[in-house]
Amino acid sequence: MGLFNKYNKAEREILRLYSQLFVDTQISDPKKILDRAIEMSKNQKTYDLPSNLGDIVLGKASPQDIKAEKMAGYIQKYLSAKRKDGVRDEDILWCWNLHDIERSMLLAVDEFYRIALFIQILEKTGDKKEAGKQVRKFHAFYTIGDPKNEKLYVEGHTERDLPLPLELKNRVNIYLERKGSQNSDNVKKDIETSSSFNALVRREISIGRL
Repeated sequence: MGLFNKYNKAEREILRLYSQLFVDTQISDPKKILDRAIEMSKNQKTYDLPSNLGDIVLGKASPQDIKAEKMAGYIQKYLSAKRKDGVRDEDILWCWNLHDIERSMLLAVDEFYRIALFIQILEKTGDKKEAGKQVRKFHAFYTIGDPKNEKLYVEGHTERDLPLPLELKNRVNIYLERKGSQNSDNVKKDIETSSSFNALVRREISIGRL
């Protein structure tokens, strides 16, 4: 059996999709990212979540098993806090109607780039604190729960720097693509003058640009 055949149908389709997306990136072997995503999904016991969980969360569909019911309830518990952070119904549907492996794949890709940047800066400066600061400036951090439950573990950071609702990830990516196509220098300046990338996202949402 070839390495490709160790994956099921859904995993093979996700691998095919991401193999195309990674052609022009630093990621030379999408299978490593997919393996990490599968590991994350199984460790979190979310591997078997239905692909209509977003509809369940919004009350447009009924859960078919206890796992989906519990997960939908967990997400609903924090909906009020998420909406205060700018989350809309379409964000919930985008995020939670993905196959769980694809959702984990997106997070695994983020993890890959954060680690790569951290190592790059650490090799230049030898300063772990500075490397961590720069990673938080240039990369978003997400959570599936209430951001206010996350610890402010970085000196000088405020609530605006806390992890973003995962549901915002697609809008953030679209925003970056749009801004980058307009003027990448302006994007870099905005990022560098913000305490963190998450604080920049919250500012852009508050003024209606994201």
